[in-house]
Amino acid sequence: MPIDPSEEQNWAERWDELYEALSAEPRRMIISSLLDEPRGRRLPLPDAAESPNQPMDVETLSTLLRHHHLPMLARAGYVRWDDDPFVVQRGPRFEEPAFIIELVTDSIDDLPTPLINNCKIFKDQVTDD
Repeated sequence: MPIDPSEEQNWAERWDELYEALSAEPRRMIISSLLDEPRGRRLPLPDAAESPNQPMDVETLSTLLRHHHLPMLARAGYVRWDDDPFVVQRGPRFEEPAFIIELVTDSIDDLPTPLINNCKIFKDQVTDD
């Protein structure tokens, strides 16, 4: 059975969108923060996006979230967010980036050492185990 080219392009674009969404630390931190919360719970921002790997002042992070990171995640359907109060929650396609984050986290023992040593989050997990 031949593959419909429009479906193949849609499939490839969805993967590209997923990788792009996970390519920035604040976006990964948002997805990771929401993983630990029940569906429907709203988390305060910028707290849910803060990372020990890339510390940033609150004002700068809030601006980047509002104008870049959150719109990208929302367009993909990964999150929903509001500006007042400044909060984020799971979107209808949240399970897609959540799967990747969980897969990496669950495979920490198999990650190359430089990826662990250069990431405070993973290094803390390995130290805690």
